[in-house]
Amino acid sequence: MVSGDTSALDDPVGESLRGPHARLGRRLGRAATYLPHVATFSAVPADADEADWACLARLLGPGAFADMFSCPALPPAGWEPVFTLEGRQMILPAGSRPAALARGAAGTDVGALGPADVPEMLDLVARTEPGPFRRGTRELGTYLGIREGGRLIAMAGERLRPPGWTEISAVCTAPEARGRGHAARLVDALVARVLARGDRPFLHVAEANTGAAALYERLGFVSRRRVTFRGFRTPDAA
Repeated sequence: MVSGDTSALDDPVGESLRGPHARLGRRLGRAATYLPHVATFSAVPADADEADWACLARLLGPGAFADMFSCPALPPAGWEPVFTLEGRQMILPAGSRPAALARGAAGTDVGALGPADVPEMLDLVARTEPGPFRRGTRELGTYLGIREGGRLIAMAGERLRPPGWTEISAVCTAPEARGRGHAARLVDALVARVLARGDRPFLHVAEANTGAAALYERLGFVSRRRVTFRGFRTPDAA
């Protein structure tokens, strides 16, 4: 059951860039985008007009990638479609906590990841493809990892921050370490942190990723709405 005010989740990128992540982005008119080293996500209002899209094109530059995340607005002619992906947005209902599904394996501990861990984080992302992740993505929030024999084998972290909410993202486990409950432990640890500061956790999952969706449901998350993720390329300079 979905309860409480969830309206900020209708525009999670825009709300984040107008709020807690303003320092990590750029704005022009009603358009906004993250700094290039942090994330590819951009936002315009749901009722965007040609002026809003022109502002975003000026922010990004000609022939640049515009990851519009779940924004329902479609750009005018001249913007090249790059991808479309069906997904869903899930939230943890108000007043609930997830039930951890697994104890940690011997010799593994959950720990915070810092700037020195970024090369290993990027390597893990390259091997597991959990979604967009750049060198500065760690600046969006807390990232936690699990090591085995000193090697990073699993991680998850905080991404979008619309007021009152924190998105859990980049949940990934090295292929050789899957099936040991690492993802559940990391999500559980992040949820505890999010709730402790008074926010509510939410996340996004590709519709085709049925295994991940099932895990989140077992942890107590429920679907709020279906979303379509879209990316475009800005028009080339005339």
